[in-house]
Amino acid sequence: MIELVIFDCDGVLIDSEPLGVAVDRVALADLGLPMTEQEVIDRFVGHSHGAKTALIEKLLGRPLPADWWEPYRPLHRELTEERLAPVDGITEALAAIELPSCVASNSSHRWLRTGLGLTGLYQRFEGRIFSGAEDVAHGKPAPDLFLHAARTLGADPAACVVVEDSPHGLAAARAAGMPSFGYTGGVMPAERLAGHGTVLFDDMRKLPELLAARHRGTELAG
Repeated sequence: MIELVIFDCDGVLIDSEPLGVAVDRVALADLGLPMTEQEVIDRFVGHSHGAKTALIEKLLGRPLPADWWEPYRPLHRELTEERLAPVDGITEALAAIELPSCVASNSSHRWLRTGLGLTGLYQRFEGRIFSGAEDVAHGKPAPDLFLHAARTLGADPAACVVVEDSPHGLAAARAAGMPSFGYTGGVMPAERLAGHGTVLFDDMRKLPELLAARHRGTELAG
């Protein structure tokens, strides 16, 4: 039986990843690393800001200043305020899910408050929001964040399930020993999400029944 459903945020609850990718492309071009949309998705989606910075520094062969992202924050804020919305179908899905749930994301608490607040989802998860950038030593793909969420909320890790849309998040779920549901309706190709213990699905409206089937000890195809 499921004791806790752990949701990623970006790309699972809020449709923020296309906006982040657009800003990343501008920033990377300014740094001398022009990339296509798919290249940015493949290299950076699912990483924390710190991990993304380390990857960029490796590609550049030099360190970046601590505030390298600041010039792009206004553009990100503008796009967020104009376009950010809940992931298609997630509002209906959450209304139908009665199992205990939380959010565990590599993003900062500031962004989680902002993104979930703008989309009307913050109050549903308030007090049960965990940041891989701030609450644990190692974010995804390490299992630390999911294990921390389970421990804090008193759930057996083996009785938790994770809803993710990135390879790093699903790797973290597998490392934590948690079954997972991989959402393929976002920016990440489905083949990047497939793996042991993961049920793929392409419509958030299917999630309540997938969770109910898991809770009953049966399985449904995504």
